[in-house]
Amino acid sequence: MSISPVQRESYDVIVVGARCAGAATAMLLASEGLQVLAIDGGRYGTDTLSTHALMRCGVLQLHRWGILDAVRSAGTPTVRTTSFHYGDEVAEVEIQPRDGVDGLYAPRRTLIDKLLVDAARQSGAEVVYGAKLIELLRSDDGRVSGIVLKDPEGGVFQARAGLVIGADGMRSTVASLVGAEPYATARHTTAVVFSYWSDTELAGYHWYYRPGVSAGAIATNDGLACVFAAVPPKRFREEIRLDVAAGYRRVLEECGANLAAAIDGGHRAEKYRGFPGRVGYFRQSWGPGWALVGDAGYFKDPLTAHGMTDALIDAEFLARAVVKGSDRDLADYQRTRDNRARALFEATDAIASFDWDLTTVQDLHLSLSKATKHETAQLLELHRTPWPRGTR
Repeated sequence: MSISPVQRESYDVIVVGARCAGAATAMLLASEGLQVLAIDGGRYGTDTLSTHALMRCGVLQLHRWGILDAVRSAGTPTVRTTSFHYGDEVAEVEIQPRDGVDGLYAPRRTLIDKLLVDAARQSGAEVVYGAKLIELLRSDDGRVSGIVLKDPEGGVFQARAGLVIGADGMRSTVASLVGAEPYATARHTTAVVFSYWSDTELAGYHWYYRPGVSAGAIATNDGLACVFAAVPPKRFREEIRLDVAAGYRRVLEECGANLAAAIDGGHRAEKYRGFPGRVGYFRQSWGPGWALVGDAGYFKDPLTAHGMTDALIDAEFLARAVVKGSDRDLADYQRTRDNRARALFEATDAIASFDWDLTTVQDLHLSLSKATKHETAQLLELHRTPWPRGTR
């Protein structure tokens, strides 16, 4: 007879998914004294597709939560400049230290996800790996009241909760089971091929743009740079996927000779990985007894590298709404998220279209910068607001 992988029969909150969004949400809720269970179908410390790049608000969250020092101690390089390469012209932006943020960081997911899970456990959350959600429990009035999960040995178990949060990504099982549909979608997407390179001398963040193509280099852990090539999905299907290495190389050459030369002087440390693209969306992200956070509720094209930052911001907005305790507060969480993210979403969609010249894409980046500054101001205002004390 299988032994249940969870310690209790009932929790205040169950979080499905224990990566950036889920682990951060579980940590914050447990810190407020709630009984929290986080389950994840994967294994502790595994990798996942990611751009790694954190923007200012993402770093600000890690600093505030006391996790940034561990990110630094693990050898994650401090990014003090971001360079935008528009054809042969380069616009270099210095990262100004403020609000406890001394620079930007791009930690590997094998690092940041572990640190957030460790913080969740230290805060009192129970985290279980290898457990997969297979069904939701509901009360007589249809409200979600818990989960049915399966352990690696095939045992099936139940756990009840006042709220179930889906933090299980783009293909969210929670979203599927509650019928959470998109109410806004993007029009465009990009396809991406990336790998990790050593000995490139690529420091900081570098973003490259030429008509019809884009690329980037992001300094991350272990002396590696994550170097990606982005194209319209049609080109990916018809050309690049037929010979990934050759197609990847061609895009880098198109974007910038110095970028291609940098990888020529280095060594590829890992295999090529591809993302064929997925159109962005805003999904309905709350309902009776459930909520969504991270990519489960909101996703935009990765070309502007804002996904991890979104996850860390939304985790706090959702956690505060959960502590307040009402469905109205969950509705406010979704409304606030949408108001914060809309301008970023629309600018990203325009960049992902590749329907721009170099002047236009620079204007789009100015729009992104303005939206990011607004996002930072909104987050700092939230930080000045005491945590609520709800009825849970």
